[in-house]
Amino acid sequence: MNIKDLPRIELCNVKTPIEKLNNLSKEFKNNIYIKRDDLLGIGLGGNKVRKLEYILGDALEKKADIVITSGGVQSNHVRLTVACANKVGIKTVAVLVGSEPSKYKGNTLLDKVLGAEIHFADIKNKEGHSTGDLNRLLDEEGERLVQEIKSKYEKQGKIVYVIPGGGKMPPGIAGYINATSEIYSQLQELRINCDYLVTGVGTSSTIASLIIGEKLYNTGIKPLGILVTNTLGSAKAYAERIKTEIDGYLKFYNWDLNITLDDIKLFDAYTGEGYGIPSEDGLLAIKKLAQSEGLIVDHIYTGKAFAGLLDLSKKEFFKDKNVLFLHTGGSPALFDLDSDLL
Repeated sequence: MNIKDLPRIELCNVKTPIEKLNNLSKEFKNNIYIKRDDLLGIGLGGNKVRKLEYILGDALEKKADIVITSGGVQSNHVRLTVACANKVGIKTVAVLVGSEPSKYKGNTLLDKVLGAEIHFADIKNKEGHSTGDLNRLLDEEGERLVQEIKSKYEKQGKIVYVIPGGGKMPPGIAGYINATSEIYSQLQELRINCDYLVTGVGTSSTIASLIIGEKLYNTGIKPLGILVTNTLGSAKAYAERIKTEIDGYLKFYNWDLNITLDDIKLFDAYTGEGYGIPSEDGLLAIKKLAQSEGLIVDHIYTGKAFAGLLDLSKKEFFKDKNVLFLHTGGSPALFDLDSDLL
């Protein structure tokens, strides 16, 4: 299947800029660039907009009345799904995994402002579970609730389209396969040979797309993933899961690409205690980027990912190479953070 044949709606008709982080490049002695997908516009921006162009295009082709999606209480994906679905006239039901906060802040407040029908998927007994196990149980409850709500609306005669968390589905990966081509073209125009592309990894569809894109376009830019969650316990377990997902995508698109576990490079040392829990390194990275370059990242995704990039730079993993960081957005979540932590 050709990506050009997929239904698509135009939500972000813009090439987001690539900028050099001059001050940090001097400090860490390797050139650090940033791809500003936080500037994708609608709903305060973020990487999910690229995916939603294809996902919502598919939903419209299927004549969906309602989309249901899920994510953490501070999910960027959920916020952007609601915003983009509003633009094309589809109602969104948001299933947020975790406890309902006493006050809505950050992304959750924006979900409410955007008019989503919001449900919280929580479990009663949280004692005695590791953070990873607890996240798995909450995800399972989220999936159960999604199916329950889907059944309710279908009984009312509605056409319901379910979007998995993070937009992890075959139409969604088209967004960052296109972005791979965009990035490569921009770097050529800037006369920059980039060696690594660093991104945070949660649901993993972005890193999977970038790995496929690198093979499709033979860019020579190695995607590196910084895990922001410990649900599966190790980088090896995540890589194996991502490999299975990539195999499924390749089959869907009928692409003959040789992608092995060696192509899936992940780091699991920057997750902290688990998904959604601020890490010390991540908080320091937030302040470092803000105070060095005036750019804002959040404590759930991009802060942890940028902490990984800085630490790897400090350890001379990149040596004198050019590194590109994918800023996937997420700054609204920062407004839910306890200011005492910073």
